[in-house]
Amino acid sequence: MSSKPWIQHYDKGVPHTLHPYPEESMIDVVRRSAAQCPDHPALHFKGSVLSYGELERQSNMLAGALRSLGIVKGDRVALVMPNSPQMVISELGIWKAGAIAVPMNPLYTAHEFEHTLNECGAETAIVLTPFYAKIKDVQSASRLKRVIVTSIKEYLSPLKRVLFTLLKEKKDGHRVKIRTGDHWLQELIAAHDRHTETLQPVSHDDPAIFLFSGGTTGNPKCVVITHQGLVMTGMQIAGWFSVILEKGKDVILLNMPLFHVYAQVGIMGAALIARYPLALVPNPRDLDDLLHTIQSIKPAVMPGVPTLFTALINHPKVKRDTAILKSLKLCVSGAAPLMLETKKRFETLTGGRIIDAYSLTESALASVFTPILGTYKPGSVGIPVTDVEVRVVEQENGLETLGANEIGEIVMRAPQLMKEYWQNPLETDLVLREGWLYTGDIGYLDEDGYLFIVDRKKDVIKPGGFQVWPRDVEEVIAVHPAVLEVGVAGVPDPYQGEAVKAWVVLRTGTQLSVEELRDHCRKELAAYKIPKHIEFIAALPKSTVGKVLRRKLVESHNEIV
Repeated sequence: MSSKPWIQHYDKGVPHTLHPYPEESMIDVVRRSAAQCPDHPALHFKGSVLSYGELERQSNMLAGALRSLGIVKGDRVALVMPNSPQMVISELGIWKAGAIAVPMNPLYTAHEFEHTLNECGAETAIVLTPFYAKIKDVQSASRLKRVIVTSIKEYLSPLKRVLFTLLKEKKDGHRVKIRTGDHWLQELIAAHDRHTETLQPVSHDDPAIFLFSGGTTGNPKCVVITHQGLVMTGMQIAGWFSVILEKGKDVILLNMPLFHVYAQVGIMGAALIARYPLALVPNPRDLDDLLHTIQSIKPAVMPGVPTLFTALINHPKVKRDTAILKSLKLCVSGAAPLMLETKKRFETLTGGRIIDAYSLTESALASVFTPILGTYKPGSVGIPVTDVEVRVVEQENGLETLGANEIGEIVMRAPQLMKEYWQNPLETDLVLREGWLYTGDIGYLDEDGYLFIVDRKKDVIKPGGFQVWPRDVEEVIAVHPAVLEVGVAGVPDPYQGEAVKAWVVLRTGTQLSVEELRDHCRKELAAYKIPKHIEFIAALPKSTVGKVLRRKLVESHNEIV
């Protein structure tokens, strides 16, 4: 097998290499677009449009405001909000101030926010109003000095802003009174409208963003991605999409959350590189709103996870009018296995293509994609995109490269791999070895270079595309007074692809119901982390050194099912 057999299966027009990559950042990319086509739409949001010129202007003003508040190069700024114009403006403003953006899942509990804020060391947070109280509750237990608040209505169209204020703002928890010392985002931007402060110089190899990942141990860590890494990934994916999309015209739906590498690095990066307008969807679980956005904007691209495609196929509105989805030329399915039947049904509905994708946070979304127009192999997640190399190595020591169809650990090499785990050299050295990223996933390459995933060496669970680390769930369950031991793993699920299951051993003489345990979990865990299945058992299977054998638990579940 040649070293890169997959290249011969690239769609016509996909570049075989993009070397040399420009030594620039997304700041440079957006600035260039603003200079060349200031009126070109960058963001669509609920009936309003933000041009590249406005995106550049408002992010410049925010950068000046952040500098005036004392934020300096290398500071981390947490972002706690859904997909919205202020999320994109804030990131650019943070970068222009020389700081590092740290997007966080707004669904986190107070316990989870406390951990992630302390892990990244953020002293500033920009927060959407419904999450303001939660951040204030943990501020004293973190290093946060500054909280900047924004309302979702600030970038709605004028009519929708009025209706939101009258009908939804107070009822849905969006109306807040901020405390002394905190700031409104729009007031900071407005106060720097005429300021001409020199922005902080940013190098292409400076850290741009921290994204959370569990790595090899399951403890959430900050993956450090550089400014150039964001540009590299954007160029790769824009090149892959170019065979079916019209540059600068086709709209990409940004419905996957920006706190996840999928949307943050891959989808938004490609859109900014090729000037594809982005249609922002704040809540991807609100299928009625998602469908309304599709009808209104008529996007050409929709990213998703298998559960989303299944849900849309079965949605009453789609069943009544299949034309709703006809604008979609391309859908990308990632984060969980895509069933062949789902692919066939969705392509029939849309008339477009749906491709599989595989990547990791640690690889900065250096991706494996199914060819858009070329050969699709059922069960395969595709072939490495431009300048991404994949090989399979022997699992024991990772030194020997295996041949075609031999199963081992998947390793990747690409120009944009993460720089490190923030302040965690031991974990960094475990996964980055001589330029290769050891993924912890098990699979094989066939003779054409198509990658097939067999299993996970790591124990990450991916219900509906979210990442759940078993240890997070186990630690919460273990503190319940009735629980003696617990093991958590992912089990096959027809809807989510994979579901969280907990096997629980109770203390002698105690009783505990499934619902009581779920209520306990709700106090500390985001909804997607709460076990869908709970089984009470007499003992957990363990190795000779006492390690819980999660694979044995899953095998026992599958035997019963």
